[in-house]
Amino acid sequence: MRRLALKALALPLVLAAFSFNAQAAENYKIMIGANPGGGYDQAGRGIGKAMQEAGLAGSVTYENKGGAGGTIGLAQFVNSSKGDPTAMVVVGGVMVGAIVQNKPPINLSNATPVARLMAEYNVFVVPANSPLKTMHDVVEQMKKDPASVKWGGGSKGSIDHLSVAMIAREAGVDVAKVNYVPFKGGGEATAAVLGGHVTVGTSGWAELQEFITTGKMRAIAITSPQRVKGVNVPTLKEQGVNVEIGNWRGLYAAPGITPDQRKALEAAVTKATKTKSWTETLEKNSWSPALLTGPDFEKFVDEDHARIRALMAKLGMV
Repeated sequence: MRRLALKALALPLVLAAFSFNAQAAENYKIMIGANPGGGYDQAGRGIGKAMQEAGLAGSVTYENKGGAGGTIGLAQFVNSSKGDPTAMVVVGGVMVGAIVQNKPPINLSNATPVARLMAEYNVFVVPANSPLKTMHDVVEQMKKDPASVKWGGGSKGSIDHLSVAMIAREAGVDVAKVNYVPFKGGGEATAAVLGGHVTVGTSGWAELQEFITTGKMRAIAITSPQRVKGVNVPTLKEQGVNVEIGNWRGLYAAPGITPDQRKALEAAVTKATKTKSWTETLEKNSWSPALLTGPDFEKFVDEDHARIRALMAKLGMV
């Protein structure tokens, strides 16, 4: 009888341990609202790998759904993942801009904030054989004939688009006359630059560094307030263009999850950002760590939304 009683007492402990291990080996799903090859893709796959290294994820599956600054992927995520504590979507400044400009029926208020992960700046590039050597050259050509400079970057309303509009405004060029071509992902924008289909391309350094360092593209400016460590590219301000703008990326969870499930996701993502894998992702892409969770992250997103809307209004984009 005593042995039976001890077994009965031990059973809940065994079940609890099994439950913990099952949770530790959870299978996660990450929606990436852009085509492969861009910053959203790198951030999503980078944090997924880090979660596996931290022992938090048994596996991570990824789905790329590009278009409209990530809002098409966001809509699919919200509609298909309600109440799922293992599903997350990559978000960022690009998506906030797309929401402000396009007013989609589904926006970030329909999902659950988890964490801001990192920050980065955009770099401007031209094909290796371009006669344009500096941003000053580009600005002078745009002043003469705005349509002759074809800019390639992310979706309309994205940080890419905003930075181009800001450069035009600083140069005294009508923003409405800017020849901007939006792409669904960094891979497509890169191909357009390499193929000579655009005059100037812009994206995050991480998306373009391989082509810059191998000499296939020439970097002419970066949107940071001062030069970025390890990135030998002059700032816009150095070249007399008074423009600086940053980008960020993070994660939101599905609608309808419980407060405890949200806290568990925040804790898991926070732990993942302390791994060697995530540190290497940051260093490889020249990203700055910018972890923010809870009410602070919610406040940041609200403030970023207001800031981007005010900037777009000032530029005549909304």
